[in-house]
Amino acid sequence: MSLYDVRAVSYRYAGNGQSVSALVDVDLEVGTAEFLAIAGPSGSGKTTLLNLLGLLHGADRGTIRFDGMDVSTLSERQRTRLRRERIAFIFQSFNLIPVLTAYENVEYVLLACPIPAAERRRRTLAALAAVGIAEQAGQRPQRMSGGQQQRVAIARALVRDVGVVLADEPTAALDQTTGHAVMDLLKRLNRDRGITFIFSTHDPRVLAAADRVVHLTDGRITP
Repeated sequence: MSLYDVRAVSYRYAGNGQSVSALVDVDLEVGTAEFLAIAGPSGSGKTTLLNLLGLLHGADRGTIRFDGMDVSTLSERQRTRLRRERIAFIFQSFNLIPVLTAYENVEYVLLACPIPAAERRRRTLAALAAVGIAEQAGQRPQRMSGGQQQRVAIARALVRDVGVVLADEPTAALDQTTGHAVMDLLKRLNRDRGITFIFSTHDPRVLAAADRVVHLTDGRITP
C-alpha cells in the first residue's frame, strides 16, 4: 500500500476577484521511506501540493489517501491530530523562534503533547545530537549560521518521531557546501530511520540526491 495515493487532485486559489488553478488533475503515489523531489519553476504548484500532502488544505476535486485513509472524510480535529502525530515540515526560512534557544525551539513542539518533562528533554537532546548540533543547544538562532539553523529546524521536525517530513525548498537559503551537508544528513535519516521525505525544489543538489523526481509545470505533472 502506498503511503500517499493522490488521484485527479485539483486546487484553485481565489483572490482579487479571480480564480487561479494551482493544481490540475494531479495523480501521485508515494511509498513508505521514499526520498522524493517535486521539481518545477516558481508558480508551478510545488508548495500547494506539499500543503495538500501535509493536510493544511483540502483539495477542490479528487482524492488524497494517507496510509489508506481518505483525508477528505476526516474532521478538522482529526486532520490536526494526524498532522501532529505523523507529519512534520521543514521550511527554507527555518521558521525558528528568535527569542528561544536551539533546545527550546526543538522542545517547543512537544509542549502540547502529554509527555513528561524528562522524556521531552531526552527526545530534544537526542534530536539535536542526531543532526550534529548538540553543542549549540543553548544558542539562539541569530548567533548560529544558516546551516546550523537549518539543522535545528530538522531536529524540530524529527523530535516527534514522525514518519513523513515535507520540506519546502530546504536548501534555498544555504550555500553550496552547507546545502550538500544538509542533504547528506537527510539522506542518512531516510536510510537509517525509514522516514519518508518529500521535497519541493528546483535545486540541482536536491534533485541529484532524490530517489525519484516528479516534475510539475503549470500545476500539472509532466514527463
